[in-house]
Amino acid sequence: MYRSMLFVPAANAKAMAKAPSLGADAIIIDLEDGLAPEQKDEGRAAAIRFLRKNRNMKIPVLVRVNNDKEGILGADIRAISPEQPSAILVPKVESAEILHKIKGQIKSILHGSGKAVPALWAMIETPLGLADLHNITSNSRLFGLHGLILGTNDLALALGCAVKPDREPLFSHLAQIVLQARAHDLVAIDGVYNNFSDLDGFAKEAKQGKTFGFDGKSLIHPSQIEPANLAFSPSEEQIKHAKAIVRAYSYKKNAGKGAINVDGQMVERLHLQAARDLLAKIDKGKNSK
Repeated sequence: MYRSMLFVPAANAKAMAKAPSLGADAIIIDLEDGLAPEQKDEGRAAAIRFLRKNRNMKIPVLVRVNNDKEGILGADIRAISPEQPSAILVPKVESAEILHKIKGQIKSILHGSGKAVPALWAMIETPLGLADLHNITSNSRLFGLHGLILGTNDLALALGCAVKPDREPLFSHLAQIVLQARAHDLVAIDGVYNNFSDLDGFAKEAKQGKTFGFDGKSLIHPSQIEPANLAFSPSEEQIKHAKAIVRAYSYKKNAGKGAINVDGQMVERLHLQAARDLLAKIDKGKNSK
């Protein structure tokens, strides 16, 4: 489950120390936007220490490296890959070629070490990234792409669109991220909500993200973890209904039937599969804790 993915600036020692116990579904150690240029070396060293100290964490730990245009991507890849993070998050992905390049670099670095090649995640946060999104996602298996994270701040700035509370100018782009993720079996994560003191606003945006079909939300503050986990978890009513569907199809009288009546609603076998998937996802989440 990736309901909540918390960005943690690598050079913030206090935040890094607290991160494992905060209840997020995943942690993203940030070497990019969360660090000033003079903090890059310090942050990289801190990320290495964290990964070595927390090798047995039950939740995924990703590391967001710097963009290739900044000239330090190679240094990040060389330092982080051998430490076996769950994945490497690549910012401002604008083509499949950059992911191919990074995957090749990682494989070269780890060659002969017996260590597994970390998965890749891509941040889609530029017009070029959106324009090439199908090519990026359709080639995902070639370079081990596991998920997409929408970078709403950078994208809105690059597009020159208004930043509105309802995010209406970004609707088509939110839908496109989810569409491509679903088409190619990838996780889709919504962008951050900047005002971490406005939990009501965050809850509304998280609910909106869930409505669009996102699996979870990227976060900038621990206060956002609980409402994110709540927003992207199935409600008690949804769980109850899923169990009712599975139970109804288990009855002998419904064996072999396509559509049946469950609590006054016409339910088909596609709904049965969705119910099973929902309950399996819940069980998987419980077993991972």
